[in-house]
Amino acid sequence: MGKYTTIFWDLDQTLLNFDLSMDYALRTLFGKYKLDIDDKIAARYAAINNSYWNRLELGELSKDEVTVGRFRTLFEEFGIFHIKPEEFNADYQKELGNVFFYMEGAEELVVLLRKKGYRQYVMTNGVNSTQESKMRRSGLDRIMDGVFVSELIGYPKPQKEFYDACFAALPDVEREECIMVGDSLTSDMRGAENAGIASCWFNPEKREKDVDVRTDYEIRRLEELLSILEQG
Repeated sequence: MGKYTTIFWDLDQTLLNFDLSMDYALRTLFGKYKLDIDDKIAARYAAINNSYWNRLELGELSKDEVTVGRFRTLFEEFGIFHIKPEEFNADYQKELGNVFFYMEGAEELVVLLRKKGYRQYVMTNGVNSTQESKMRRSGLDRIMDGVFVSELIGYPKPQKEFYDACFAALPDVEREECIMVGDSLTSDMRGAENAGIASCWFNPEKREKDVDVRTDYEIRRLEELLSILEQG
């Protein structure tokens, strides 16, 4: 084991494939409400959803404003006025928590790291009830040493206060032995920078870095993290 003993994992689109779960939940709910859906609507929802979560990271919106507001915007754009966004979102969160898809190699990696003695924690901005369900169904709740949800802490990633609260709950963990692994530059990598810990950008799609933020490492496949941990 190198200098890193503790791994902070982002959950959605890092350990679990959120895009697949989101598409499944959205199409399931549109069917339940007898609404037509095609790839255009699904893609538009994904874009709206991302924009709302980005505003949460900036502290511009609350979690409730994000989760309901994204559907209000979508419904207004596509002329859906007979369904309340609040009710749709409640059903959507349940469906989202009912399904999970591991990212390639994720389950095998976290199991191996646990066997090797690494401490692993999930850090997420997602809705608590949904994340709890996905953690339980996927078995991650039995692999991870703990989970930190911004909804319960009161601050979202990437705010420094979020990480300060996490470290306050982990008195035996030193920041220099921690590394944050996630797919988001604005949430995970910025959060690691604000927290003063190492960062590893999971970038399987080879995206261009469009944000001025420090990234100590960059990987295409999750298993590449092993060499970083062993050499670090």
